[in-house]
Amino acid sequence: MKPHEKVIPRFDAIILDPPSFTRNRASVPDALRGYKEIHLRALKLLKAGGTLATFCCSHHVSPELFQDTLLSAAYDTRRVLRRVATYAQSPDHPIIPMIPETEYLKGFAFEIVR
Repeated sequence: MKPHEKVIPRFDAIILDPPSFTRNRASVPDALRGYKEIHLRALKLLKAGGTLATFCCSHHVSPELFQDTLLSAAYDTRRVLRRVATYAQSPDHPIIPMIPETEYLKGFAFEIVR
């Protein structure tokens, strides 16, 4: 390694559990940019074969939209991901179907294939 080169650490696992990036529908685009940015940074730090566990606690961001944002970051970093788990809130945070706001927590674990 040359003296001017920066050492970038590589990790086996990273867990992302940020606070809600959005409190209303109007701020969803900004929130998605924030989610993408933290995923870009995490994906650059993971080793091949590593695991990324990531969570979102905003009911304004659907699981599909959250995963699409993560996959967009993976595409931009040229990483191939394999989803190994899907998470939801525990039973002590009941989901009431008639009140969509009660289904707010979603999460995924991905293995970095390459």
